[in-house]
Amino acid sequence: MDKKELRKFIADFINRKEAESKDKNYINYSYYELKVKEGLTESEIDELLKVSRDYFEERNYSVYFTNAEFEYNGQIRKVESNNYMIAILHRY
Repeated sequence: MDKKELRKFIADFINRKEAESKDKNYINYSYYELKVKEGLTESEIDELLKVSRDYFEERNYSVYFTNAEFEYNGQIRKVESNNYMIAILHRY
């Protein structure tokens, strides 16, 4: 996909993930949905993750990538290898 198509795909993907997420406080991007279902290349995934990180951080989310540890609902968790990214909304 060219750069213009990729930018549109990323914007649509982020909007779709927000809209479809049952728990708006916790959004994850799985390996399956990006690599298998969408068929993205590693460079396309990298660009999607960069844009998504910036997008969610601007909206008061903490963003974690594969193998990172984070706290959610009072438990320490880890972004497993079957997930590329998890975004968790800050609560004040």
